[in-house]
Amino acid sequence: MPPTDTTPVLEIEKLTKRYDGRMALDGVSFSLEPGVFGLLGPNGAGKSTLIKALMGLVRVGSGSARVLGLDSRRDFRHVREQVGYMPEDDCIFPGLQGVEAVAYAGELSGLPWFDALRRAHEVLDYVGLGEERYREVQTYSTGMRQKQKLAQAIIHDPRLVFLDEPTSGLDPLGRKRMLRLIRGMYDRTGVSVVLSTHILHDVEEICDSVVILGHGKLLVHDTIENLQRPADESVTVGLERPEPSFGAELERNGTRWEAVHPDELRVYGEPRAAAAQALAAARATGALVRRIESGRNTLEEIFLEAIGKGT
Repeated sequence: MPPTDTTPVLEIEKLTKRYDGRMALDGVSFSLEPGVFGLLGPNGAGKSTLIKALMGLVRVGSGSARVLGLDSRRDFRHVREQVGYMPEDDCIFPGLQGVEAVAYAGELSGLPWFDALRRAHEVLDYVGLGEERYREVQTYSTGMRQKQKLAQAIIHDPRLVFLDEPTSGLDPLGRKRMLRLIRGMYDRTGVSVVLSTHILHDVEEICDSVVILGHGKLLVHDTIENLQRPADESVTVGLERPEPSFGAELERNGTRWEAVHPDELRVYGEPRAAAAQALAAARATGALVRRIESGRNTLEEIFLEAIGKGT
């Protein structure tokens, strides 16, 4: 069971940061309780700057940020002792075995050598690299390197972990396993996670809430559940293949609808009645219906709408 503590892990108030006259962070304010959070935004939105500011790696212009109750400006050393960070880029140590590299990261975090080595074995087992621990890290595949970086990020038992594109380059099975590991960190051990990614489905699958940035501004901050709740009653209809006549038939019967994808539509109305109208339109047009489920906003729709309003 996940922890019940609701003390915020992040408290950000009017945070600003300017680079060469460009606002990287423009008065960003939000608070996050313990859990797994998605941090979204297009390139240049301010995601990386925000993470660096929270870890005390860049000096902000104004505003404040508290990480696990610590001031990110004054107490940045203590902040780094209690958070983990998994960068998007490779951070391997050529010539070192996997267990040596993770142990070295533990020493850099302040662990004595023996404790770092013991913990390295534990976290490599946890992330699924136990059998490869004695291989040199430069021989690791992309998936193995991602697990290696995760192990290095959590070796010192952080209370909060920042993950930057942790599923980048992974095949579908590797991606699913990585997401399961990330979600399990909070559900089983209470480690909160900020997941910065461009893969919206990853956030939709494992995150409790989402923060969307655009041009340095906060555009959206809400739970996934609230965001996916449609304003009007509806059902989502998935077709085997795009069928233009399907929508035309719905309109002929006075049913309001909109396209979500070429082969997916949202049909508005009381769910049972909307489902009946969709099946009637399928019979009339010969369209093959794969599924009908309660309507909800997709994170892709929410993201595109937020970015569009923020430009």
